[in-house]
Order: sequence, then C-alpha cells, then structure tokens
Amino acid sequence: MTHYSAFALVRNALGGNRHWDQAWRSPAPKPHYDAVIVGGGGHGLATAYYLAKNHGLTNVAVLEKGWIGGGNTGRNTTIVRSDYYYPQSAAFFDHSVSLYEGLGRALNFNIMFSQRGMLTVAHSRGEIDFQRRLVNAMALNGVDVELVGGGEARRMCPILHTDPDSRHPILGGMVQRRAGTVRHDAVVWGFARAADRMGVDIIQNCAVTGIDRDPATGAVTGVRTAQGRIATGRLGVAVAGHSTMLADMAGFRLPLRSYALQAFVSEPLKPVLDIVVSSAALGVYVSQSDKGGLVLGGNADPYASYAQRGNVPTMEAVAAGLVALIPSFGRVKLLRQWAGIVDYAHDSSPVIGLSPVPGLFLNCGWGGGGFKAIPAGGETFAHTIATAEPHPLIRAFALDRFRDMALVDEAAAAGIEH
Repeated sequence: MTHYSAFALVRNALGGNRHWDQAWRSPAPKPHYDAVIVGGGGHGLATAYYLAKNHGLTNVAVLEKGWIGGGNTGRNTTIVRSDYYYPQSAAFFDHSVSLYEGLGRALNFNIMFSQRGMLTVAHSRGEIDFQRRLVNAMALNGVDVELVGGGEARRMCPILHTDPDSRHPILGGMVQRRAGTVRHDAVVWGFARAADRMGVDIIQNCAVTGIDRDPATGAVTGVRTAQGRIATGRLGVAVAGHSTMLADMAGFRLPLRSYALQAFVSEPLKPVLDIVVSSAALGVYVSQSDKGGLVLGGNADPYASYAQRGNVPTMEAVAAGLVALIPSFGRVKLLRQWAGIVDYAHDSSPVIGLSPVPGLFLNCGWGGGGFKAIPAGGETFAHTIATAEPHPLIRAFALDRFRDMALVDEAAAAGIEH
C-alpha cells in the first residue's frame, strides 16, 4: 500500500492520479475471527487498529451495518479537549488528547488536528466562581486549563459581544490551549486504512441480527449478520446510541438512554474565528471549519430518540444562543442540520470494559464526548479485549460501578457536552 507523502502526491499527480491504492479492502467475511468488533465508527476502527498494533491480533473483523463513518463519527462537531473534573475522567481524556497529537504521523494520514484552543465564557459571578472550582480541580489532576478575565477573553476572541449591560455579559472564562478540532472523516479513514494494512477485515453493510451464546457457559460463540454467521469468542460492541439494542440481543440490559444530539453548519465565511468558543449558560458552542463554515451545537434533545435528524426548536435555541454570544453572526445562513444518537449513563460517564456475558465487551455511554475519546477509547478497549482485563485507565468506568454506587458523576460537574 502506498505510503502517503509529498513525493507520492507529486508522483501520482504526474500520473493523472490513476495509480493510488484503494484505501482499504472490502472483503467477504470469514467464518471465524479471533475477535469481532461491532461498529465501524471511530471507536470500533481504533479498537481494531490497536488490537493489531499493540497485541498482534490481526484476525479481526469490524462489522458496520451501513458505511464506514456513517454514524456518530460523521455527525459531531469535531471538538477535542480534556477539561474534565474528576481524576478518572481527566486522566483518560488527557491521554486521548496526547494520542491525537501524534495520531496523524502514527496512521500516515492527515487528520487535520488544529489545536486552536477552547474558551468557555462566564456570564455571571456565580459562573466565575464555578469555573474557578473547576480549574483548581483540573490543575490538581494535571490538566492545563486556566482562568482568564473578560478583557483577555475578548482579546482571544475579538468578535464576542462587548456590551457590559447585556443579559449575558462576558466577565471571563476558562481556556484549554491544547484543545481544538479534528477532521472527523479523516480520523475514521485513517484508522480504517491503518487497520486494513495490518490485516483487519472491514465489512460494511453487515448488520448484526443476533448474538449466539454457549448454552452451558453463557459465553459468546458468534454473531448472526446480514452476511451470514460469524464465529468468535471475543465480541466488542462499539455502536454508541444503539448499545442497548445489542445488549438486548445478548440477554442483558444496560443503564443507558439514547438521545439525539444535533449540530449545524453555516454557509462559508472568511476566517473570523480561530478558537472554539462555548457558553454553558447560552447552551451553544461554535468553531469555524477549514472550509469557512461555522460548526455549532448545543445540548442533547430532552427526550429519548433514535432520529438522526434535526428539528426547529433546537435550531432556534442554538441560533439564539449564538447570536447572543456573537451578534455579528446574526445574518449568517445555516446550510445543514443533523443529529447523532448518543447514549448517556446516569452519571454522564462512559461504560467501557467487561459485560455480564463472558467474551462480550462494552464500549458505550459516551454521551456527547465520544469523538474526543476515540484514540484512548480504542487503545484501552483493545487492551481489555485482548487480555480480558480492564485497562487501568478505564477501571473506574466499569459497568458494575452502578451496583457498587461508585459513580464518576461528570453530570454534576460539567456544563454542556461537545
């Protein structure tokens, strides 16, 4: 397979771009694999890549019911950050940011990681006090987040409104300078290409219709799919908002609920926003893509849903928040609106690790934070599948924490999710 480089780009350009290798194969499924990953999004492909790279497991299949990256990985706002409150969350997401920083070189694929920083503004004395508590806790956890005053916030983002008498004056904020955005499709394509190079089979249009278990031990023996039965003793589930459906097939229930999380892209503008800006009070966050479009979103819909589409009330709420934050965007037209299906646990922290079924492993419950977790999620999930023991970074996110009342309650500590 071609190694991507400036030399390869020039050579293929001179040849009319007719000699590029296919990015990944489209094989028919084998009757048996050492491990099967259900879900061809970022987490599923990253898991397959790290199974091959770190553990030498190459007889692996990734099963995707649609097309690669057609789920949540292609339906998010591409923000990467690690400003989490609890030590367990901070350690995990900071590791994920570190992996993102070297991911393009590791995968030989330009993932377009732009560490432009993220500013979460505060509009009241109460928010300033709350952010001070968050920043102090994050500092103890080793996360590089800092407080800034109103003047510094406006210097970092000059197009923020400047009216001190507005309903939502900007009094300051907290900044993570290592945060930024990544091209979401590039993450999927990069992991898919790298996993394929190591021998992983990526099988699209292959929906899972059932999970087979040994009647004596209850352990996983294989999956039934739209392309036939596949035998395996290790099954990883990384299907985001559809995790409860796969758990039902295996005969157990997950403490998760699925919601639509909407996002929007505007018409392209000249470069005006070189940082990610967020406001918890206004329920909006926004960045500008390399193509010039504003990428914005808000809170998840308040009702359970599997609808991958937008609605007018959420559009109105997010647009109103954006205009209150940056009035100069008032005449900007929105081009596209969509939704991803995200699954939330009671404590807004993931469920990743072992399941009640021997041989079945869970990667779910990310809520709105799944994209930023992809590299670390794949690495730790691969370790768990390969060794049947949870990786140290994810032990706090085990399913049995609900039984033991050991919740990692990010819901009580964080603002809106991105």
